[in-house]
Amino acid sequence: MARIRTDRSLRRRPQPSRGDDPMSALPDDLLLLVLRRLDTRSALRTALLSTRWARLHRELLLLDFRVGSMLPPRYHRLVLLRHDINMHRSYLRYRKSDLSPKIKRYERGAMRALTRSVETFLDDEDIRGARGSVSMLRLEFFITHNPGCMNRLIARSIDDWGVRDLEAVAKPINFRQSVHTFPGHGLCHDPRASCLRSLKLVGCALPPLHEFGALTMLVLQDIKGSTPTAAYEGVLTLCPQLQVLQLKSCEFPLEDTDLVVDAPSSQIRELVFNKCRFGQVRMRALPNLESLASRDTTLHFDQSALFPCLRQCNHTTRVGLFLTSVGQPRVYIGHQLELGSFLGRTPYITNLVLRFTGPRRWIVPPSGSSSPLLPQLRKLLVADVPSSWDVSWPCLLLEMAPSLETLHIHIAPCNERPGHVIPWEPTELRRHHLKELVVAGFQGTKRQICFVKFVVGVSTSLRRVALFRNGRAEDKGHWDWEMVTEQHSWTNRQKNATQKKIMDGVSFSRPPPQFVFG
Repeated sequence: MARIRTDRSLRRRPQPSRGDDPMSALPDDLLLLVLRRLDTRSALRTALLSTRWARLHRELLLLDFRVGSMLPPRYHRLVLLRHDINMHRSYLRYRKSDLSPKIKRYERGAMRALTRSVETFLDDEDIRGARGSVSMLRLEFFITHNPGCMNRLIARSIDDWGVRDLEAVAKPINFRQSVHTFPGHGLCHDPRASCLRSLKLVGCALPPLHEFGALTMLVLQDIKGSTPTAAYEGVLTLCPQLQVLQLKSCEFPLEDTDLVVDAPSSQIRELVFNKCRFGQVRMRALPNLESLASRDTTLHFDQSALFPCLRQCNHTTRVGLFLTSVGQPRVYIGHQLELGSFLGRTPYITNLVLRFTGPRRWIVPPSGSSSPLLPQLRKLLVADVPSSWDVSWPCLLLEMAPSLETLHIHIAPCNERPGHVIPWEPTELRRHHLKELVVAGFQGTKRQICFVKFVVGVSTSLRRVALFRNGRAEDKGHWDWEMVTEQHSWTNRQKNATQKKIMDGVSFSRPPPQFVFG
């Protein structure tokens, strides 16, 4: 007869009564931490649990309504499948027409669900009675023909709740090119009394902003070509309290050409242009500008412009292309530009990042100026230099920067044939502050050896020369970077031979720099 085990560990434990709720035993502060880690829709649904939960969700400082939380996993699989079809259209074109209606139905259904959640939230009579009860609103939605519900939420958050940070991301349904529009009066009814200090608008028409006296940061993204240049120039001149302005993937109408940055009374300290389709950005006056970044945006400094506070710059520009036709040699279309057009009269720059690329070297030294263009420059990164260029062109910058301390170069491989060699004249140049030279993408070619040899020869305080076969410059924000390198197995023979080529003929009255090979 089998024995029945009666260990204490198997005795029946007392069960909690039906009314016991472990979560309800937690203090309000801990429950609010739980709610803040949920999206707003999920947080609102906790109001069904009890009157206590209904009271708690009204104390959230952050509102986060995202249409993405309404979309099922199948929607994302269909979007990925359509992407694959677009990438292989010659093979799968017949299936694309079946996907778009399904994707559109999911997007419209998600938008209806989001609208219901927002309307329920707004219709709660007890919600958000005190001004200042909400600090931030993040809103992501699809663009529809009826924008009233989203505009109502934005207006009430500014007028009634005192929102300080607002982010509105409008996404086109089924990738249609359209924008979200605001009422004629703008974002809210009383902008002068608003507490709004930072605003990000994505895929929205640009509303009037000149009466938002507390607004200090503005990010505009995916603003389509229907917005004229005068609207952007109005932001610069009519919002004097603005300190940070970022324009990303913005467009101008075809009839508009240049954006003129001329705001002598502006307080802007940070200005960013990222992949904007403008004719040209002409820099004339921003007296308080400290940091400037232009990525894939044509930027030009007027000769008379002076930016006395500018300390950090980042310029990314590609110039030139090849035209090909059957049976004909390739024809290069491009032009040469001077460094001065990108730097202007900016003598106080301390950090500089340059990414100048194209099939042929197009950068040339400034003309008519013998004085150093960058007298206070300390850190310099020249990234993505095509290997077909004469990589010694950064010596132009070295000549203009007598106070340079750190010089990093990244050479990117390309398939173009090597271009013309720069005819350097003998120089008496000496740099007494340069301590570090790092070259990533170093392959030991004759031109690369000559460049390193030149830098070592003119630098009287150089301590470290690091040469890496593989690596890249990784951005840390807009104006700082990190050289990410991969180790390469250099033999002692290769190291000694490379170092000998560099040091051959270089005289030193001090210990030579330390060489690092990777």
